[in-house]
Amino acid sequence: MNTLTSATTIPGFVWAYRLRPGSSKPERLPDDTDRSTLFGEEGFLWLHLNLVDARVPAFLEDAPGLNEAARIALTTHESHATLTVDDQMLFGTLVDFQRDFAQDTRDIGWLHFVVTDRMLITSRLQPLRSLDRARVLIEKNASRFSRPLDIFELLVVEFQRTLISVVIEISEELNLIEDFVHGNTSRDERTRLPSVRRTIVRLHRHLRTVLSLMRHAAASDDEEMPLGFEDVAGRLTGRLEAVDHDVFALQERARLLHEEIGAKLSSEINRHLYILSIMTAFLLPPTLVTGFFGMNTSGLPLAGGASGTGYAVGFIVASMLLAWWLLKRVNIL
Repeated sequence: MNTLTSATTIPGFVWAYRLRPGSSKPERLPDDTDRSTLFGEEGFLWLHLNLVDARVPAFLEDAPGLNEAARIALTTHESHATLTVDDQMLFGTLVDFQRDFAQDTRDIGWLHFVVTDRMLITSRLQPLRSLDRARVLIEKNASRFSRPLDIFELLVVEFQRTLISVVIEISEELNLIEDFVHGNTSRDERTRLPSVRRTIVRLHRHLRTVLSLMRHAAASDDEEMPLGFEDVAGRLTGRLEAVDHDVFALQERARLLHEEIGAKLSSEINRHLYILSIMTAFLLPPTLVTGFFGMNTSGLPLAGGASGTGYAVGFIVASMLLAWWLLKRVNIL
């Protein structure tokens, strides 16, 4: 018996929808759906799987219409973006943000996918923000999506919208850091910039990779490309390029802030060194005086008189005044 009919539930099942043309509501399939007909009914299928379940690769071996490269793309644990057009299929890995149940995060996650003319299969290790948003939109109005490629476009669009929200959040953080740089706010703000810069650099690197992959995929042979993908790729490239400009601007802004903070730190260090140098210049003559009179040698001046200490104090004050006069004379003070 083949894998599709040997188990009672779909391994790694998160959700499955069947969308039919003209229907405003998708059919949500349970995890015990008869897998012998899972891929064969009218309409198209969106199946989402969790790669934590080790049985997922065996389940996908008998999924119709998938070649070996597409199955590997769905089950890989590699953490870099890929996009391949082959035999009128689209498959690979997209970057996304992980979703925490308590709050949204900026941790990078990876969405693996395969798009054919009859189905969209996605898989992941951690919950992802864009996936949940796309699922909600499909449940609200499934009639907007007439083919699996439309859902793929929706996933990338939701990622772009998530990027915009992250860009806004980072901009607010940079505003707070700028308040420190140009004002007198807490010094703890300077410790926040390195983590913000790491986030921006990581986002820009992954976004540039996705853009490059999208352009290369759109330039594939028409016979290999899914129907309508060239138009979809053009729209997605335009959206992602707009966000890429914003992320690049954030990167430049963070770099300038880093340089300004470095200049401010250098100025503070120089000011502290200046104060220490002045104090050293004032204290050095008294130190010489006290060192001279503190020598345990015979014939030391003022050692036999009753007012020797007073004279020594006078010498100390005079030496400090002399040091002050010299510093003023050479324009150090």
